[in-house]
Amino acid sequence: MTIEFSLPELGEDIETGDVISVYVSAGDEVTKDQPVMEIETDKAAIEVPSPVSGVIKGVHVKEGETIRVGQLLLTIDDLGGEKEGVLVEEEAHEKEESIELEVEDSKEEKEVEEKIEARIKGNDKEDDTKARDITITRNEDEEGKVVEFTRLAQSETRKEPAKDRAAASPSVRRLAREIGVDISQIKGSGPGGRIIEEDVKKFASEQLAGAQIKLVTQGEETIPLPDYTKWGEIERVSMSKVRRLTAERLSSSWRAPHVTQHDKADITELEKARKEFGKKVQEAGGKLTMTAIVIKVVGSALKIFPKFNSSIDMENSEIIYKKYYNIAVAVDTDRGLLVPVIKDVGKKNLIEISIELAEISEKARNKKIRVNELQGGTFTVSNLGGLGGTYFSPVISAPEVALLGISRANIEPVFMNEQFKPRLMLPFSLSYDHRIIDGADAVRFLRWIVEALEQPFKLMLEG
Repeated sequence: MTIEFSLPELGEDIETGDVISVYVSAGDEVTKDQPVMEIETDKAAIEVPSPVSGVIKGVHVKEGETIRVGQLLLTIDDLGGEKEGVLVEEEAHEKEESIELEVEDSKEEKEVEEKIEARIKGNDKEDDTKARDITITRNEDEEGKVVEFTRLAQSETRKEPAKDRAAASPSVRRLAREIGVDISQIKGSGPGGRIIEEDVKKFASEQLAGAQIKLVTQGEETIPLPDYTKWGEIERVSMSKVRRLTAERLSSSWRAPHVTQHDKADITELEKARKEFGKKVQEAGGKLTMTAIVIKVVGSALKIFPKFNSSIDMENSEIIYKKYYNIAVAVDTDRGLLVPVIKDVGKKNLIEISIELAEISEKARNKKIRVNELQGGTFTVSNLGGLGGTYFSPVISAPEVALLGISRANIEPVFMNEQFKPRLMLPFSLSYDHRIIDGADAVRFLRWIVEALEQPFKLMLEG
């Protein structure tokens, strides 16, 4: 059986990607889950695995090409294997809301109904009606042989389209996704208010016109560049998607009024404990790092200082407080900065956080990170201590409102008990959005983190 393997959904709001590398050619044998190509999206570089074992019959994309979700990538002969689990784009015929099944001889209507219901379950995934009336129409030729059955499906409880979903066929929905249009905002002109292709295209044109006006009136002014070739040789290199997205997001984030607060924590005793308990964490499959410890402490601090776990909705003049604690961690990779997210930190112990941090960082560096693992962060931690430095001014990752930077710990003389003693001091840099967080809030938040690291009992008492 020949399988048509198309680019599957890559994640929320991701419709395109650039083909970085193609690992296979026509005639190559592949096994299921074997990487066949690498695609870079706006969020990460992803290796795409083969959905089946078989022989490559055709490669339909090339390196450097920009491709869309649903676009044909490969045709694979699975050598008679099962098609189950294959990510293929199903052909849609829902414009007329009918499915035709051709059979060679007469069969019981019950058997045909079962086949029709199986097709319905496969092709009508986007319909939210739960119960259906099935009308079967028998069409016979001159010899009385059944040549087709037609299914007409209708909501049992209502004939109108669901109010919370736009009435449109999968092909129209796919068109809306491909051009970046929210189909729920479109008013349909088809029968019964159904959305058709012309409606999507018209809406997209109107949106584009509005966006261009907004760009002219509110857009960021671009600084004209001089002709650098007048002074010597230059080289122009296209920005990767990751680097371009980083630049765009940081430019957007920088518009928020930033303030950075600095402090230091005495981690002399904590470092001893880290080394002592590190073996136990290693046995569990993780690594007890200072980053993991800080993540655990920050998760507790966010419960006490909810402003730092919020976002601002300026359009509606509202503050959005999140009741979950997802810590994003900046990871340096050969493709640039990636920020995977550890979900529900408040529900995990230090061993669990250490294991997940090690796994997700390794996946980011080895191009194994999934898009959903880069989403949902509510606060970010960036540790540059492994590279050096004393302090820095992190840029907030909007729509988050704060980011905690960690620099390299150093032995410093600290005046204690009427004398100077060598202590291991860890520098912190907290950047925050001054629209919602006042300086006093930032000092209290950072001091709480510092004190929890210096006196772990505080974490148990208040965290």
